[in-house]
Parts: sequence; structure tokens; C-alpha cells
Amino acid sequence: MATEEVSKPPSHPTYPEMIMAAIEALDEKGGSNKSAIARHIASTYQDLSESHASLLTAHLARMKESGELLFVKNNYVRPGPDAPPKRGRGRPPKPKPDLPPGETAAPRPPPRPRGRPPKPKDPVAVAVAKATSGMPRRRGRPPKKVARSAATEAGSSTAPATAGGGVKRGRGRPPKVKPVVASDDAV
Repeated sequence: MATEEVSKPPSHPTYPEMIMAAIEALDEKGGSNKSAIARHIASTYQDLSESHASLLTAHLARMKESGELLFVKNNYVRPGPDAPPKRGRGRPPKPKPDLPPGETAAPRPPPRPRGRPPKPKDPVAVAVAKATSGMPRRRGRPPKKVARSAATEAGSSTAPATAGGGVKRGRGRPPKVKPVVASDDAV
């Protein structure tokens, strides 16, 4: 019988709370570096996991990106109350004009889709595609379109005609034409 290890919730607070408490407890003038924060957390909370160092690094980076901490000269500092809020990347949004009270903003048209606009649809092609959508397609190359009226004018209903109006030639080199020999009894 294998005994299952039941994972208990950690008895320590979350990493952002521990980091903020460590920075406040250390109370250094220029802020606290990562190793000092790690030592304070390790001395205060004994039941930390083996991945404490990587978790601390990840949480410090996340808090720095979100603006909860400032990174100044390799030290982490809590931002002051007069510090400007952290702005995201890219161009800032345009300021919205102030509207007089009681007036609502005009509804905006839907935004244009990104990218190249689609080509206009051909109504004939759409109708053909709709009509043939239920039929299964044959394998291989589709057969050539043959004009039936030219084939009947040439006198051969079985041989398909070419665009020039003559009989369709077969594949490959045509056979050598034998010259007609004039005979003496036909005169």
C-alpha cells in the first residue's frame, strides 16, 4: 500500500506579502537587495520550499513590472505616494475631451478590421460553389472543356474538336503521312 502525501497549504503568507514585509522590516535607506530580502524571509519563515530562490526571483520581477516595487541601483524600493503610476508599453491613449454635464458621447462606428480588405465576391462563383458544395469531387485533374458544336460540324461526333475547328490530335508525334502514288489505270 502506497501512502499518499497530502499537500498542506503553506503556513507562510504569499510571496508579495512576505517581500513587502521584508522591505519594511529591513528599512534600508536606498532599498533592499534581493539577497537581503531572501535572508530575512528565510529567517522569519522556516517552512519554505526548495524552490524558494526561483519563486522569490519570479515574484520580485513580477512586482517590478506591475509597479508595486521600484528597482533602483540593484535595490528594491516601495514607490512613494507621489510617484507617477507605471505606464505600459506603447503610445499613450489620447486624452478624452470633457463633455458638459447631461450630454452623452456620440456612439462610435465599429472599428475597421485590421489587415488588407477582402476581395469583392463574384456572384457567379459564389452560386457555383453553393450548388456544387454537396457533390463529392473526383480525384485527379479535371477533364478539359470541349465545345460540342464544333465536333458535330466536323462530322465526327466521337472525336472532340479543338479550338481551331479541326479534329483533336492525339498525344505524341503524329504518324508519318504516306504519299499517294498516282496509278496509270486511273487516267
